[in-house]
Parts: sequence; C-alpha cells; structure tokens
Amino acid sequence: MGSSDHGQTPSGEVHARVAEAFRLEYARVVAAVLRIVRDIDAAEEIVQEAFQQALDHWPVRGTPDRPGAWLLTTARRRALDRLRRARRAEGRADAIAYEAVLGAMDEGPDVTDPDTIPDDRLRLIFTCCHPGLPADSRVALTLRLVGGLSTAEIARAFLAPEPTIAQRLVRAKRTIRERALPYEVPQGPELAERLPAVLAAVYLIFNEGYAAHSGDALVRHDLCEEASRLGRILAELMPDEPEVLGLLALMELQASRATTRTDADGNLVLLADQDRSGWDRARIARGLACLDRAGSMARAGPYQLQAAIAACHARAASWEATDWPAIVAHYRALAEVAPSPVVELNRAVAIGLAHGPATGLAALDAIDPSALRGYHLLPAARGDFLRRLGRWTEAAAEYRRALELTDNARERSFYSARLAACDAGG
Repeated sequence: MGSSDHGQTPSGEVHARVAEAFRLEYARVVAAVLRIVRDIDAAEEIVQEAFQQALDHWPVRGTPDRPGAWLLTTARRRALDRLRRARRAEGRADAIAYEAVLGAMDEGPDVTDPDTIPDDRLRLIFTCCHPGLPADSRVALTLRLVGGLSTAEIARAFLAPEPTIAQRLVRAKRTIRERALPYEVPQGPELAERLPAVLAAVYLIFNEGYAAHSGDALVRHDLCEEASRLGRILAELMPDEPEVLGLLALMELQASRATTRTDADGNLVLLADQDRSGWDRARIARGLACLDRAGSMARAGPYQLQAAIAACHARAASWEATDWPAIVAHYRALAEVAPSPVVELNRAVAIGLAHGPATGLAALDAIDPSALRGYHLLPAARGDFLRRLGRWTEAAAEYRRALELTDNARERSFYSARLAACDAGG
C-alpha cells in the first residue's frame, strides 16, 4: 500500500487525519468486522484497536494514500486472528475445518481495496434498527455504530445523562445477542416491513436537530448533519428505494432553511419571516433532485409526501407565493398513507393559510384534543389563528398553554412575546 507521506509526520496532523478517517470510515469498518466476528462489542473493540494502530504507525510510516483501505485491512486481519486464537483455545474437533473457512476469507479479494469487499453497512443499519429493539435504543445504536459517535456525544446530542445512553446501548447489544437477531438485510415483504423503522430512526435524529425539544438552541445543526449523512449512506446503498430518496429529499429541503430559522441572537424566526436569500440553494437543488428520482407521487409514501410539502416551500419565491392548496392536498394524501393527529394538525394549519384563519380554526377544532394532549404546537396553532382573528383574550390563553408545554428556551421566549402582545390587545 502506498503512502502520501514519507518519514515522520507531526502527531497533531496525524491525529486530525485519524479523526477524519474515523468519521468517514467507522461504519464501514465496523460492519466488515461484524460480518466476521458476529458480536458487536468484539467488533467495536477490534476497530478501536485498528484506529489505535493507526495512531501508532502513521506518525512513523506516514499516512497511507487510502486511509480507509488501511483501516479496513488492519481491522479484518485482527478479526481473523482473534477468531483463529479463539478456535485453537477451544480445541474443538472442527477447528481444522474452521481454519479452512478463515483461510478462504483471508485469501479472498484484495482487502486493501474496499471496493472489492461487499459493503456491509446496510446490514449494520438494519441490525441497529431491528423492530425487536426499543425506538430510543435503535437511535442510540445507529448513532454509535453507523455514525461513530461516542456515548458521551450521543448523550450530549439528546441532552440525556451519559449513564442513560450507556444503558440503552448495553441493553440493545444484549437483546441482539440473546435473541440472536439476524445480522442481515431482510428480503421481499420483510424488507418493506422493516424499512420504516430504519427511516424513522434517521428522521428522529434529524427532527431532534431541526426542532430541539429542550435546551437553549432551537436548531442543532450537528444532529441535522449527522442525520443527513446517514440518509446519504442509505441512498447510496439503496439507490432505487423511493422512500429512502424521499427521506433524503425531505432532510435536504428542510435543512436548506435551518440557518434562517433563528436570528443572530438565536431567537425563533417563523417561515413567513425568513430571509429566503439565506436558504441553501445547493441543498434545495439536491433535495429536489432526490424527490424527482423517487418517482411518481401517485404511489408516494409518507417521506415522499413530506418532501413534496417541503418542496412547495422551497420553490416559492415568497411566503405569499406559497402554493397552499397543493400543500393541503399533499397533507390529505399523507393522512391517508400515514394517519396521525400531528398530520391532521399540520393539515389544519395549511387549510387556514389557504382559506383563512376562521376555516383553519374550525379544522383545528375538529381534531380530538386528547390525541394531542401535552403537544405544545396545538395551542400554538390555535393561538395564531385566534390572534389573526383579533380574539386577543382567547389567543393569550392558548399561548399561555403552549408556554407551559414546551421546554425549549427559544420557543418559550417566542410564546412569551406573543402572549405579551395579545395581553396588550395586539
């Protein structure tokens, strides 16, 4: 294998290159090792050893031309060596036959070229998002194994205590081991059944970044980027799956306006008031291209439909130019394929923006309030329509309720300002 550097390389530069390789290659190397050892803890340990070996060797021997290939080769060899040692220690009668299997694995394609090795990341993603695992564990395990985030980083991302995240990871790995959950990509009808869990885990990560539920920041750009990266991996591995493309389109289109959702002080800026010249046009172009690749909207799934709604906003030159009737139609279709009280809430808001606040308020009142008990956006939406109708006292009561239900500091500041304005009669 060649090297881009000769002789010793400064340790700081090497650490930066190893960190970059970790970010880019961790999921692929873990997935390749897991295919061999079939144990998540062992796979992670072997991969950590490979990265440590890089920190030891690269300052002296130079950084390889292809760091990912070097790491993949090193980790696979360590995994094979570990299996050989384990089998010899066991002294089982089938050890010789097993040696032959390992030998065949070791003599396969040139492991210095990752392109000659099957990409096992898709197996890894489906394992992390197996429906036998709780939803919060799927997210944590996906961020750990596919995203390469540490336990501390995942805890910071979700503002959760580190021991809580550690326990989720331990339980998830134990469940996979004890229930012998398959390390595989499901086929046929099972693939269609399992894919929503994978997409939901990725989108949950994105949503926590795009509209943080708690803390001081309204937008967590780090989580948005991590979810988008996971979405690009999925689209690379499943390039013809419409809902994968729909999810990636949705995240690109929503992320395109993430920086304009807050002002210079971090305060909430509504979509109607955002400076559209600040929207990321490159992300919009990528999102629209993904949506086009996803195919016909006549058979669209929930992520395609949500992406189509986001596309209506992205294409509009101004708030006033937004095609609200089209958005209402998309929400109607979304309610058919993925009915939920939140979808009905969003459809009611779109109805109000298309046909006036009184019509929107009537649509909101048709929603069973018990289905959205504790959800701050319902009173916030009611407050907005009541404010537009000049019903200040009623609007103030709704904003007060929204204020009680949210833990995000930026949203609380926004609702407080609206409440004060309503108390003052507009």
